[in-house]
Amino acid sequence: MNKQGLELIVITGLSGAGRTQAMQSLEDQGFFCVDNLPPTFLVKFAELCAQSRGKVSKAAIVCDLRGGEFFSSLSEALNNLEKEGFRLEVLFLDASDETLIRRYKESRRRHPLSPQGRVLDGIQAERQQLEELRIRADNIIDTSNLSSQQLRSQVAELFCKAQGLGQMAVSVISFGFKYGMPMDADLVMDVRFLPNPFYVESLRPLTGEHELVKDYVFGNQMAQEFMEKYLDLLEFILPNYIREGKTHLVIGIGCTGGQHRSVAIAERVGSFLIERDYAITVKHRDAIKNQKRGITR
Repeated sequence: MNKQGLELIVITGLSGAGRTQAMQSLEDQGFFCVDNLPPTFLVKFAELCAQSRGKVSKAAIVCDLRGGEFFSSLSEALNNLEKEGFRLEVLFLDASDETLIRRYKESRRRHPLSPQGRVLDGIQAERQQLEELRIRADNIIDTSNLSSQQLRSQVAELFCKAQGLGQMAVSVISFGFKYGMPMDADLVMDVRFLPNPFYVESLRPLTGEHELVKDYVFGNQMAQEFMEKYLDLLEFILPNYIREGKTHLVIGIGCTGGQHRSVAIAERVGSFLIERDYAITVKHRDAIKNQKRGITR
């Protein structure tokens, strides 16, 4: 049982303070997440994760007043986890009374501690019950002035520091415009302005993964200047996507048939981003289509 290898986060706090958004942020970062787990099951859940042989190395659990009478045992359950040798962090989400009242009015939901009375009464009762957990929390986030996206970004920054740039997966896809653009592309670059290897008979049957094609595509000043500017652009904008909470980015590189220029450029972009510790996959969607049809562009 690998207890020390398991990163365990318990999310709690006031109702309406953003527990769901916090959990979704961690889920996007690869955490195995469970919502509304009764505290009495915490130790057993952690043991199952530790016994997963590395399949679950990061887990987050939301525990709140929805657990009813079970919730009162949360402090004891946290103590038991630490006694058992688990690595544990508690995230407490808070917000002002005014903010929570406004959120409840907007959602038209009843407060769990005041289903028939004033929302404010429920909030104040909940604060009193959670005071001990707030004191022992490792991290406290006041969400009063945070949007959902800002909260998700702040949670990611707190718990995904070690992952750095790798917290966002980047897919680089080469394609041919004649077959249509990738439907899920976030950024599309058209490289049909570069000299086309199709018109060199010895290069025609090859793809942009071949060194001869790469030499041809990058063997002129225009291509070299383009790559320098384009890679500078990616190096600037990708960290800003991460700061905005984006977890997966699809970059499409297109030429006419998707076999020569787009493939060579996609390979270069992939190598560049791998060197900067991004989690990268490179896919050449249409290169084989052209070879099977006996036509390339």
